[in-house]
Amino acid sequence: MPNCPECTARTKKKILIKYEEEVAEEDRDRQDLYKLYDQIEIPMEMDKNTKNFMCKKCGLYASREQISDIKFKLNQKERTRDDKNDDYLEWWSKSKKDKNLDN
Repeated sequence: MPNCPECTARTKKKILIKYEEEVAEEDRDRQDLYKLYDQIEIPMEMDKNTKNFMCKKCGLYASREQISDIKFKLNQKERTRDDKNDDYLEWWSKSKKDKNLDN
């Protein structure tokens, strides 16, 4: 059974905030955080008639494909201003020949 993507995302945010509050920055390890994420289990129940999954916690009712789409959207990183600045800096530092090839 798949885990509910929305409940899992909310739980991951709570774990991250708690982890950052409790652990000093120099002692943080991504592997420890991933181990905490692996412990999250919010299984969805399958409706046998429609072959859709339902979360008892948040009420999400979706097919396997919709769950996959939701997971993809939640895991997608938002582009920040720093990302845009890095892209511009990378473009600016290219040679003029490379810039013309991009267009």
